[in-house]
Amino acid sequence: MSVDDRLAELHIDIPETSTPVANYVTARQTGNLLYLSGHLGKRDGAVVTGSVGDDVDTDTAYDLARGAAIDLLGTARAALGTLDTVTVVKLTGFVHSAPAFTEQSAVINGASDLLVSVFGPERGRHARSAIGVAQLPLGAAVELEAIFEVVDAPA
Repeated sequence: MSVDDRLAELHIDIPETSTPVANYVTARQTGNLLYLSGHLGKRDGAVVTGSVGDDVDTDTAYDLARGAAIDLLGTARAALGTLDTVTVVKLTGFVHSAPAFTEQSAVINGASDLLVSVFGPERGRHARSAIGVAQLPLGAAVELEAIFEVVDAPA
């Protein structure tokens, strides 16, 4: 089954990619690795702001991480033309955390769960970091970046 077929089965629509807000590119391939720049958690196209644990609850932040992972897939597909040649290598998640918030891992599970659902355990399970930070660009609650491996033929 192609990744696009799997996305349709999961009722996931990949949005159009967005333009960077500063002097960088959203994706850069070197050799067989595709590096994806930070993608912020959004709702209805707008960045969701605030600190998780104070302004944003864990379940909402989980959904924001899931949505940011979908945006990562859009960027990867725009860069490569297909997702059928992708294996997820590393996911880094940043959570704008309230001082006492310690559930960063539960938040970033939103992205990890989505990637495994889309690619399956062989290509979707990945190394990961879930990091609590004092602030993110534009005041975002969640940000993700990833490294994907690109193979010549679907796995």
